Amino acid sequence: MPKINLDKTDRKILSILQSDGRLSNQEVAERVSLSPSPCLRRIKNLEESGVIRQYVALLDADKIGLGLLAYVNVRLEKHSDLPSAGGRSPLSDFSASVANWPEVVACYAMTGDLDYLLRVHVEDMEHFSRFMMETLLRHPAVTDVKSSFALQKIKETTALPLV
Repeated sequence: MPKINLDKTDRKILSILQSDGRLSNQEVAERVSLSPSPCLRRIKNLEESGVIRQYVALLDADKIGLGLLAYVNVRLEKHSDLPSAGGRSPLSDFSASVANWPEVVACYAMTGDLDYLLRVHVEDMEHFSRFMMETLLRHPAVTDVKSSFALQKIKETTALPLV
């Protein structure tokens, strides 16, 4: 996908919206020294081009009872593009399955020894054990998993660096 050229004002708008997506157009316009109409036009262009994907409320996992954060490395059976009985390859079958597991909040295909990295939010170790034993390890393509648990949050942001 081609990179979208952003000028200094676009980057400032994005920085402001990354820190507070609930600001009104008027407030954003004031902060970037634009009148509301051109500011709104810029924001609409950023949305339509896909630079701004969506607006969300970020929740505190601890406060809603999801206090255990695990990173799980997953290895699948050796990659075959041959379809399984359901007509899909093991890789696409795994990807489709992960999309339906609410505990998995992020999943990345990786280079190196393991195939996927999952970020998993659960209530506690019992919940994690249930997820592993009843869901992840039961998937037919999964051959190995390695889990690590977050002990302390040092930095967590959704803001991308706008260099």
